[in-house]
Amino acid sequence: MRAVQVTEFGGPEVLNLVDLPDPVPGPGQRLVEVDRIGINYADTHQAENSYLAPSKLPLVPGGEVVGRTADGKRVVALLNGGGGYAERAVADDVTSYDVPDGVDDLTALSFIVQGTTASLLLRKSAHLEPGETVVVHAAAGGVGSIAVQLAKAWGASRVIATASSDEKRALALELGADVAIDSRAENMTDALREANGGKRVDIVLDMTGGAVTDQSIAALAPFGRLAFYGMASRENPKPIEARNLLGHSTAVAGMWLPHAFKLPGNVFGRTLDELFELALAGRIRAVAGGEYALSDARAAHEALRSRGTMGKLLLDPTK
Repeated sequence: MRAVQVTEFGGPEVLNLVDLPDPVPGPGQRLVEVDRIGINYADTHQAENSYLAPSKLPLVPGGEVVGRTADGKRVVALLNGGGGYAERAVADDVTSYDVPDGVDDLTALSFIVQGTTASLLLRKSAHLEPGETVVVHAAAGGVGSIAVQLAKAWGASRVIATASSDEKRALALELGADVAIDSRAENMTDALREANGGKRVDIVLDMTGGAVTDQSIAALAPFGRLAFYGMASRENPKPIEARNLLGHSTAVAGMWLPHAFKLPGNVFGRTLDELFELALAGRIRAVAGGEYALSDARAAHEALRSRGTMGKLLLDPTK
C-alpha cells in the first residue's frame, strides 16, 4: 500500500511517500480501507517527536481515518500510535465509531478529534454555564471553529474569537462569534477586555502558548477559567504561581484528549454521538480547510504549521 513514512524526526521535509506492506489487524482490531485521512495539528508534533506521547521510528503519522471495514461498515476511527497516512489502517474496535447516514467524511473527521476536544474543553475543563463570556483563540481552526458554534449553542452570552486575518475573523463571525479580534494584538489582555465592553472574561480556550496564554490569564474575571490544550507557538507560557490564582479566584486547566477514554460511562462516545446529532439537526457544521493528495502531505503540514489554514484539512489516499 501507499503510505507516508517518517524515518527521522523533523519538519514537513521528513514526510516521505513509500510503499509498505498492508497492516494486519490483531485481536480486537479491524482493517479499515481508508476513504479520507484527517490531519491534526498534533501530527506535526508527532513528526518532530515533540508530542506528549513520544514517537518511535519508523513512523506512519496520523491518528484519524474514515473508511469501510471488510463487512462494508462505514466507520471513523482513532488510531493508537499513528498509521493513518496510508491507504489502509488498523483500528481498535473500541476506538472505531459508526458514521450515521447523512454525516459526510469531512464532518466525521472534524468531530472525531477537534469536535470532541471542543466539547470536552467547554464542558469538562471550563464548565461553561449559560450567560458566560467565552474567548476562543484560533477560532477559524479545526477546534476553534467548532468551539465557537458549541459555545453559542450552549448559551454563552458573548463569544469573542481571535484570528490572524480578515478572512479568518469573517469566518468566526459567520459561525456565530459576537466579535472577532486580531490574534496578533500587542496586548491581548487589553484587547479581550475591550472586546467584552471593558469587562474581564469568564472562559478562554487556548492552544497558542507564550505571551497569548499569559495575557489571557490576566484577562480572566473572578472565577474565570482558562482551558489550555496546545502550544502552536511552540513557546512556553510563564510559570503559573498558585498565589496569583488565589488572588484573582481564577483557574487554569489542561486537557489532552486521550485522557477522555479513562472517564467512566463512555464519555468520549457519547460526546461524539451528540456532535453528530447537532450536525444532523443543522446546529453546527464542519468547516472544510482543504483536501490534499497523500503525496502532498508535506505541503499540508507546511500550511498547517504556517497557521494560515482554516477548518479541517484532509488527505486523499487515492492520490
